Amino acid sequence: MKKWILLLVVLSLASLFVGVHHLSPLALLEGDNEAWEIFWISRLPRLVSILIAGSSVSICGLIMQQLSQNKFVSPTTAGTMDWARLGLLVAMIVFASAGPLVKAALAVVFAFIGTLLFMTILDRVKYKDSVFIPLIGLMVGNIIGSVTTFLAYKYDLIQSVSAWLHGDFSVMMQGRYEMLYVSVPLMALAYLYANRFTIAGMGEEMATNLGLRYRSIVYIGLLIVAVVSAVEVLTVGTLPFLGLIVPNIVTIYYGDHLRKVLPLTAVFGALFVLLCDVFGRVVIYPYEIPIGLTVGVIGSGVFLYLLVRRTKQYV
Repeated sequence: MKKWILLLVVLSLASLFVGVHHLSPLALLEGDNEAWEIFWISRLPRLVSILIAGSSVSICGLIMQQLSQNKFVSPTTAGTMDWARLGLLVAMIVFASAGPLVKAALAVVFAFIGTLLFMTILDRVKYKDSVFIPLIGLMVGNIIGSVTTFLAYKYDLIQSVSAWLHGDFSVMMQGRYEMLYVSVPLMALAYLYANRFTIAGMGEEMATNLGLRYRSIVYIGLLIVAVVSAVEVLTVGTLPFLGLIVPNIVTIYYGDHLRKVLPLTAVFGALFVLLCDVFGRVVIYPYEIPIGLTVGVIGSGVFLYLLVRRTKQYV
């Protein structure tokens, strides 16, 4: 754990000084006003948003995988992100002059309802193959995404919807990222409820026999996922497959003890997004690849690997 935290600190320091505008530690030490202005307005908010978004979305994926008893379930494969985008669009249409809080609230409601719908489908489907279930979520998510795109074209809001499709940290500046702080207490809440989520992951009958209020715990878990997903889509955009690959990688090497692996998942999630962001900033410098594209390409590749790995286990 310590070595990963140390690597995260090193990369975080490097991230502060990577960008089109030259910024050096020496300039900060010398008290250069322009350098400090760039640091406080742009570089530090970007780093903080990367760390919060990466860790919180990864934890959401871990919670969903535990509650659904399926390693292929995440906010992406369950359609949570698609429902959140639809909620944001509806807020823009119905409450055109509403502030970010109203939009976020409606996005949370849609994300929660959509995720709950997915869990209900999961309970009713008899064929519970681990690969089949997330494919249902992806299909439902694509349907919701198509509805969102149709409404966006109809109300001339397609540019806003496009901004939510791909994550982008280049616009993270002072005054635009602060809503992500909502995710911090929710990550602490997830840690406090980690053992309860573990018991809930055993199934409703077993959890009830052990004295757990199964439905209440599931609702708490889904509410955490819905709020984090909505806030992340509203501020950063979508980080596809992040909540799928990071929890899988962590649990493969460190086991399934939720309270034990939850901090590791947060660290690995932040580290993974930070690596992708730095890579996107330097690979075609001075231009930048959006983080959503980088995470999506790597994430889809890992997702395919996990599918093949899972299939080979039954051959």
